[in-house]
Amino acid sequence: MSDLSAVGRILNGGLIMKKPNVLIVFADQWRAQAMGYAGNSDVRTPNIDDFSRNSVDFTNAVSGTPVCSPYRASLMKGQYPTTHGVFLNDVCLNSTTSSIADAFAADGYDTAYIGKWHLDGHGRSAFIPHERRQGFDYWKVLECTHDYNNSPYYAGDSDEKRYWNGYDAFAQTNDALEYLKHHGNDNPFFMCLSWGPPHAPYDTAPEAFKRMYDPETTTLRENVPLEQAERARRDIAGYYAHCTALDQAFGRIVRFLKEKSLYDDTIVLFTSDHGDMLGSQGEVKKQRPWDESIRVPFLLKPAGVFSPRSLEAPIDAPDVMPTLLGLAGGVATPESVEGIDFGDYALGGNDPSDGAALLSCPHPFGQWTKTRCGGREYRGIRTTRYTYVRDLRGPWLLYDNALDPFQKRNLADDDDLRGIRAELELILQAKLDKIGDEFLPGNKYVRKWGYEVNEDGTVEYTM
Repeated sequence: MSDLSAVGRILNGGLIMKKPNVLIVFADQWRAQAMGYAGNSDVRTPNIDDFSRNSVDFTNAVSGTPVCSPYRASLMKGQYPTTHGVFLNDVCLNSTTSSIADAFAADGYDTAYIGKWHLDGHGRSAFIPHERRQGFDYWKVLECTHDYNNSPYYAGDSDEKRYWNGYDAFAQTNDALEYLKHHGNDNPFFMCLSWGPPHAPYDTAPEAFKRMYDPETTTLRENVPLEQAERARRDIAGYYAHCTALDQAFGRIVRFLKEKSLYDDTIVLFTSDHGDMLGSQGEVKKQRPWDESIRVPFLLKPAGVFSPRSLEAPIDAPDVMPTLLGLAGGVATPESVEGIDFGDYALGGNDPSDGAALLSCPHPFGQWTKTRCGGREYRGIRTTRYTYVRDLRGPWLLYDNALDPFQKRNLADDDDLRGIRAELELILQAKLDKIGDEFLPGNKYVRKWGYEVNEDGTVEYTM
């Protein structure tokens, strides 16, 4: 694509326009299945549903390493966890390669980050100095908290701890709108708005939203065991309350962009860092390779003229950086990036992928080590039809997601599918070879990066 510098650039098949603004809005632990537009009639997400009809919906988007810090590091660097080294929570992301904010800043963008960071590893409530902010200038951030109604943050270069007013996602959205309201027209903006909900605790959404959901009438997915049903209904009702609150906040953002005539000139991505099992497969939270954990919403609205559509190609966190840089037109993608640019595909071009996204858990930790599966390292792929996963001993999971959308029948040992399994194994191994992932035991990666972990594989953190 051609760069016309501050005058503009060529986008969308020759339309000359100014450099587009770029806005990423992402939630923590919002699974793809918890959306009205995805066919869930229980949860109320009218604003995001409307946005889905006017955007490009990547229906098989995944969080390939479905944990908070690994996802965020992959988004920032366009790399896989075994490359950037953040395969655990609460470790510090390096600054040796360019981040997505660095790339946009180098092209004249103003950069802003608001909300949860979880990439610093120096304490979840500690002040984060400018040199560890990965190129972001405007800064209203805390490393990590899930106390959404008593939520601290730091602003700019001040080490004074401040507190968001009320429910933090609403206050952070207000701050983002204030930033946009006062942002001048001289430079385009690149902003990330990172919400903490709907991550647990599930019962802390504003009361008006909690009243919308009754656990007794909550529909469970078919793969939730009976013994998990009561807890799952209670958790999901609270989870949906957070989702609807965030939907309202997202609606405010879209309306503001339209009212201020910014919408058409802004690339908008709505997504999540990973999903939540919520009782499916008898499991909770994330790190798991099942769809409730790995699949995330991924709604992309390019700037300028485009055709809303649904696309099946799997897209993953390392692909976000090159895709947004590509859609912005002329922004150089650093050589360190491992992800794929899906920008042209979003505008009607060919699928640049091999039809599969890489799944990985380099080192299990925390809750994942305390399950019936015992927690395990794994590598796998999610295609438009199949999920194939192996652990250190060999093939572990194989699902035909077209015939078995709730992944209730593991076909890993089915002799009739030996050919399919072998084909998927070749795709997986090619992906591992491409990024130099030898699929070693997790403790070897821990030693390589010099991390210290406790008995359940977790990096100890302080608040």
